[in-house]
Amino acid sequence: MAKDNVVLRFDSVSFEYGHKKPILDEVSFSMRQGSKITLMGQNGAGKSSLFKLITGEMKPQHGRVSVDKEATVALGRQVMPRDQLDVTVKDFFAQFFKGKEWELPMHIKEVLQVVNLPQPPLEKKIREFSGGQQARLLLASALIQDPDILLLDEPTNNLDYAGITHLTEFLTNYEKTCIVISHDAEFLNSFTHGVLYLDVFTHKIEQYTGDYYDVVEEISKRIAKAQSENVRLERTIQEKKDQANVFANKGGKLRAVAKRMRDLATELEENKVDVRKEDKTLPAFEIPCQEPVGPIVNIKTVKVLTDLGQAIKRVDLVLKKNMHLLVSGPNGIGKSTFLEALASGDEERAHITQGMKVGYYRQDFSTLDYNSTVMETLLLVMEEKSEQLAYQIAAKFLIPGELVQNKVESLSEGQKGLLMLAQLYAEKPDLLILDEPTNHINFRHLPVIAEALDKYKGAMILVSHVPDFVAQIRIDEVLDLESLS
Repeated sequence: MAKDNVVLRFDSVSFEYGHKKPILDEVSFSMRQGSKITLMGQNGAGKSSLFKLITGEMKPQHGRVSVDKEATVALGRQVMPRDQLDVTVKDFFAQFFKGKEWELPMHIKEVLQVVNLPQPPLEKKIREFSGGQQARLLLASALIQDPDILLLDEPTNNLDYAGITHLTEFLTNYEKTCIVISHDAEFLNSFTHGVLYLDVFTHKIEQYTGDYYDVVEEISKRIAKAQSENVRLERTIQEKKDQANVFANKGGKLRAVAKRMRDLATELEENKVDVRKEDKTLPAFEIPCQEPVGPIVNIKTVKVLTDLGQAIKRVDLVLKKNMHLLVSGPNGIGKSTFLEALASGDEERAHITQGMKVGYYRQDFSTLDYNSTVMETLLLVMEEKSEQLAYQIAAKFLIPGELVQNKVESLSEGQKGLLMLAQLYAEKPDLLILDEPTNHINFRHLPVIAEALDKYKGAMILVSHVPDFVAQIRIDEVLDLESLS
């Protein structure tokens, strides 16, 4: 396939997701073979839907999506589908592999090396892997297809530093076409050539050259310029209206002049620019708790994965109110499994004082019921079952009123993350367990979330692979699982 060939083209594509939820409005753009592009846009703008249009999983209402007839397309998804959790490693990859069956194990080994995941038994089930390992399996399932167009949806979520480094090196050397959705600016800037920006308000796509920071700066300048132009027009409009009033009061032939002044003011009103509205940033919030007296949780043991297999290690760590614990270690060592055991009340791992309310942010959102509405999800944990209060809480976490009666499955991954935070806010937990709470969340919100966790007055247990985020939070104790293995 020639390097300069156009491999992907959108021609006047319009698409709505569900009833009255426009995503694209007569969008046109094209991509050449070998280009590496960032797809940017606000939470809920429809970035993942655009990927599904490219793969053919969704069809546009109007216009045409054209993929070169010789090109293959593969999508690395954000979250492991639930129907894949009981599938074996071999059967999982077999769904995506087009070669001979006897070649499959060799190719599995090769793509797992790319994503820095040690070779597991081929009969191991997907649910037995940690969230970070599942993220690597999803990425590897796209790579094993050796596609001409590689689509990656938040590929660095759940990856530790080593995983991101391996992925960056692979993509830097990747000679085919690649489109990446990510909020990780440093990761994107290391290999992408330009940006497609999907505007959630106009439902248009704009193409930019340069890196992530270049585009953010250019958009900021355009907003400032549009605002300045509107201020100038407002002054002129007011002058014309004032002149029209003066001439109208004088009567006679001057009334015709007054009418011309009013017509000119109306024309100028129409020339005002619709200023782009960027993502709102979360307003400052605090997660309330009862501030209990005495021990909240006594962590007794932890199960870690060592070179010799699983091992139980003694911890003996007591957390009281206003104590923050960071659990660290590489992907697959047992962090998520440990947090899940704590949240489920596993007495072998820890004793939680009776009456303590536990709030659990799980990185794969599996604690959410996707068939429930946002309203039902919030009311479930609220002491005061007030729909009006639920609407207020949803709005506080940037979930608009028109989505509150929608099912959770209709939300974007970023909105699901915000809903999980809204649940914790409404629940008022005494023990807060957080497993990678930055995944899928817009980077604009992270300092606000970090501040809320820093101020949290209950006991908190945190897992995060984002050093800048953790650095903004007071940490009193660190439990490094790697040092125990």
